[in-house]
Amino acid sequence: MFGDIHIRPASDADGDAVGWLTARSWADYPGCYYDRHGELAELDRIASCYEEKGGQAWVAVADEGRVVGSIAAAPAAAGVWEIFKMYVDPRCRRAGLASRLLAAAEARALVAGADGMQLWTDTRFETAHRFYEGKGYVADGRTRALYDLSNSIEYFYAKRLNRAPAS
Repeated sequence: MFGDIHIRPASDADGDAVGWLTARSWADYPGCYYDRHGELAELDRIASCYEEKGGQAWVAVADEGRVVGSIAAAPAAAGVWEIFKMYVDPRCRRAGLASRLLAAAEARALVAGADGMQLWTDTRFETAHRFYEGKGYVADGRTRALYDLSNSIEYFYAKRLNRAPAS
C-alpha cells in the first residue's frame, strides 16, 4: 500500500506525524485519550528531546513521504536503554516494520555500549505485549500508574542484548 519504507532519524518537524501515529494507535483501546499539548509536549521537539538524553528518535517513511512508524530510545541507567514512542500505522502492521524499528533502536543502544533494553507499555496494549515477548522482552511483574488522562497502568519489560563475539 505504501511502497518502499525506509527508516531515518527523526527531526523535530516529525512531531505532528508521530503524534498522529500515537493518537491513531491509542484510538484502538477504550479509555485511552490523546492529549497532545497537555501530556505529550515532547512531540514539539521529538528529535531534540531524545538527543539531549543521549539517545535518538527514528521514523519510518513511505516512498511518498508519509511517516508510518516511529520509535525512540535513550539511556535509562548504566548499560540499559529505554524504548519510547513505538507506533506503526495500522495499515502497515504485520509487515515487519515494528521489528525493523526495534532493531534500529537496539543496534544504536549496542553501539553506545548498552547490554540491556527496557520499556513500559500500557496494560491494555496486549498486541504490543505479544510483540515484545516475541522479541525476547520479559515482563517482571512491575507496574506503574501514570496518573494521566487515560488512567494508564503500565507493565515493565526488559531484555538482555546479545553482543556479537569479537573477531
